[in-house]
Amino acid sequence: MNRIFLAAALLTGFFAALAPAQAQTKVGDWAVEKRDKDTHCNASRGYKDPDDDNRDYAVVITYSTDKIVFVVVYDGWEWEKAGDILKAEFATDKDDIMKKSKWEVMDKTTVRGVFEFDQSIMDRLSRATKLSIDFEDDDDSSIELKTPRAGEMMAALKYCEENRK
Repeated sequence: MNRIFLAAALLTGFFAALAPAQAQTKVGDWAVEKRDKDTHCNASRGYKDPDDDNRDYAVVITYSTDKIVFVVVYDGWEWEKAGDILKAEFATDKDDIMKKSKWEVMDKTTVRGVFEFDQSIMDRLSRATKLSIDFEDDDDSSIELKTPRAGEMMAALKYCEENRK
C-alpha cells in the first residue's frame, strides 16, 4: 500500500514539475518543491498543535550533497538575538541524530540547523514520526515537532532534488 502512495506522490511530482505552479507535490500536509529563487528542493510543513494551546509550528528541510538544513519556526519562542548559537540534542522519536548540535537563531521564533550531509541522518528522518530539539540549559525552549509520513516526504524530496532544473 505504501508503494502505491509513493508511486502516486512521485507521479504527482513529475506532472506538477511540468506545470508552472510552484509546488511540485504534496505528501499529506508536506509541500515538496523547488521554487524558482531556490537552488535546491525543500520539504515544508506547518501546523497548529492542539496539545500546545494551538501554537503554530513549522519545519523546512532541504539538502544538497554537502549539507542538510533544518529551519524550525515555533510561535512559542522568544529568542532575544538573531545570530546567537544554541546547542541542543537533536533526535527523532526512534533515533538520536546528534547529541550536540548547533542551531542559529534567525529571529525571535526561528532557528536553523546546518549539518554536513550524512545519509544516516536522512535515513533516521525517514523513520521518524517526531523530531525533538532539546536545548542545553533551556528546557522551556525545547521542542517536539510532528513529522507524519516522513518516509514518503523524504522519498519525494529525494526525487525532487534528483530531478530539479
